[in-house]
Amino acid sequence: MNPPIEQGFQMPAEWARHEGTWLAWPYDDTTFPERVENVQKIFSHMVAALSTSEKIFLIVLDEAMKKMAEHMLQSSGAQMDAVYFYKVPFADVWTRDYGPLTITNKEDNKRAWTKWVYNAYGKSHDPYYAPLLADNEVFNIIALEGQKFEPGIVLEGGAIEVNGEGVCLTCEQTLLNPNRNPILFREDMKKYLHDFLGVKKTIWLKEGLVNDHTDGHIEELARFVSPDTIVCAYEDDPSDENYEILQKNYEVIKQATDLNGNPFRIITLPMPHVNYDDGTKAPVSYCNFYIANTVVLAALFQDPNDQEALSILQSCFPDKKVIGLDCSDIIYGGGAIHCMTQQVPE
Repeated sequence: MNPPIEQGFQMPAEWARHEGTWLAWPYDDTTFPERVENVQKIFSHMVAALSTSEKIFLIVLDEAMKKMAEHMLQSSGAQMDAVYFYKVPFADVWTRDYGPLTITNKEDNKRAWTKWVYNAYGKSHDPYYAPLLADNEVFNIIALEGQKFEPGIVLEGGAIEVNGEGVCLTCEQTLLNPNRNPILFREDMKKYLHDFLGVKKTIWLKEGLVNDHTDGHIEELARFVSPDTIVCAYEDDPSDENYEILQKNYEVIKQATDLNGNPFRIITLPMPHVNYDDGTKAPVSYCNFYIANTVVLAALFQDPNDQEALSILQSCFPDKKVIGLDCSDIIYGGGAIHCMTQQVPE
């Protein structure tokens, strides 16, 4: 079979019109130790906000979880006629990483799926991460309608960011990590991104945030907010552990150009400074937002920079309502709002 690029398919930008959003109900004490109930409350508010914008495809384990979710969603004001439940065995909430990446063909208005391998961030040898391997089968069980392409290599959705016009942002620490695809190199990865997602140019940032278990997912570092504009995490405190990392990434973005050789407009986002209860620096960033049809969900952290970040993001999306959600408990699972979502373009 010819690869998707030869059939006219390409991965749209996140702001392209959605049919809906995939989510999975949070339930695991291992992911959210002593915080599951708080996470479920925030998650319910997240679904309520999204339900005004598009359909919600919500994964649950069983009927009991479905009933609990329905009760909490109704209490949060979610529009329940927009919520569709799928009963599937699953381990964790990070649908961004194990969900299929949708590609579209604008000429004939077709949609297809690319199902990549999910290997629990290359950490299946760790007893904490090993159960997550079950999530690799979630969307095979759901059996989505339409054409499906399977590249057969490891790739998490949180590792890439596209502008819908052939440019991809990613991080060397993730995509070139031998714990993902040990026999593949940069040129190999570029070809997979080209053939299956329509990427014609890749911008390679260097390294991810300190303590990021994903080895540097791009969604914590830099995001497209339009075809020619990138927002990026920026640390201005030289004593911070992320300072040099983010400075180097910023320099890469400054030198980057689009397919026509034009530089990108760059907007910097301040960094939140959050520690876990044990004093460990949390790998958090205001880049972990989600762009829906009529709203943008922004991750907040009870940090002094929350409001500045919220204001910057609102200026990036003047035609959408930017809604801040407290992710102070969600980050104990190692991610935030964008990690929990996976868009389904129309």
